[in-house]
Amino acid sequence: MSAHEEITCHELVELVSDHLEGLLAPAERRRLEQHLQGCPFCAQYVVQMRQTIAALGTISAESIAPDKRGQLLAAFRGRR
Repeated sequence: MSAHEEITCHELVELVSDHLEGLLAPAERRRLEQHLQGCPFCAQYVVQMRQTIAALGTISAESIAPDKRGQLLAAFRGRR
């Protein structure tokens, strides 16, 4: 994929975590930001991801019941 090729919505979803963590290369970040300017659906998705991260950042691991914590960890391990 060239640096000038437009990013798709599917690609944005795959890159959003790296984008929010500031891990994208400058050219990739520009492509993603250009897509966000023209796609209100992806722009809303990024807003929702930021809100989710902010909300989850207020939850401590200790506040999650041990059995639920195990279920969450298993679910995330299964995604790889």
